[in-house]
Amino acid sequence: MISSLDLTGEYEHTVDDKGRLFISNKLRSQIDVEEHGSSFFISPGPNGIYCLYPEKYFQQIVLVGASGMDAPNEAVAFERIGFGLASKVELDRQGRLLLPEKFRRRAKLGQNLTLVGTRDHIELWNTDDWETYLSNNMAQFQQHMTQARHTILQKQIRELELQGEEK
Repeated sequence: MISSLDLTGEYEHTVDDKGRLFISNKLRSQIDVEEHGSSFFISPGPNGIYCLYPEKYFQQIVLVGASGMDAPNEAVAFERIGFGLASKVELDRQGRLLLPEKFRRRAKLGQNLTLVGTRDHIELWNTDDWETYLSNNMAQFQQHMTQARHTILQKQIRELELQGEEK
């Protein structure tokens, strides 16, 4: 069974001269270490954004992803890339992790990063790229949020009407 996470928020940090990135306590405290582990896997995620996955969650994703492939060659490619481009990283005592130079180069990550809690993983964005993404996608998000709230409101109204009919 895939366990759930609810990682939220955006956190701006700077990569230091040694390639270390601080993971704020506010973000770390959202992860149950017993359930998800204390280490992370850094891996390319959807849309080419590099992500930090809590270790036990990453292992589940890779297993489920490979088992869901129809063609054996797809499963092999998924495992090859999924494991080959992933790297296990651990936090030091100050809550920092070392971002390997190869990952920073491939992901085109600079010094100023925004970490975004995205439900089950943490996305690593150049701060300027994150701000551009928000600008380009905020109107669509607001539209979907309005629609979702409307749907919930309609459901609540129907439930109240049904309760009224039962009385």
